[in-house]
Amino acid sequence: MRSCLALLLGLAASPAWAEASCDELIERVQAATGAKVAERNADFARFDAGPQTALTLSCAGDQSSVGAQIKGETVPETYDTLFAQAGHAVTGIAPDRLREAARQARHGAQAKRHSTVDAEAARVTCAVMRRESGLLTQCALLQRPRT
Repeated sequence: MRSCLALLLGLAASPAWAEASCDELIERVQAATGAKVAERNADFARFDAGPQTALTLSCAGDQSSVGAQIKGETVPETYDTLFAQAGHAVTGIAPDRLREAARQARHGAQAKRHSTVDAEAARVTCAVMRRESGLLTQCALLQRPRT
């Protein structure tokens, strides 16, 4: 799952992300979601967040992102809420706004395989892929490029 998400993770850190250490961001995500750290190194953490569900946090230097992945044909409503909780913990963007952006991007990705929706100073990008093991849905919260 980590290698699939790597395509979604290239961005410059937002000021909110840059102010916190990776350890602090990991703690925030754990506290907000109840997810358990399954893998961790200096600039990355993967969290177990329920059946077939994982969260990822990349905080390498000036590159940061938070993502959620789920395996299965049906994506439960709790997926968007989990994504919004993790995103809010890292960025401070309102959970309702992130939940709606994730829902829109996910629905777009179901039709087009990939979709992006802006959410304040960030961008939610989702991809839906068919694998041998079934459907994989993944969304990431990235800083929106400055224009």
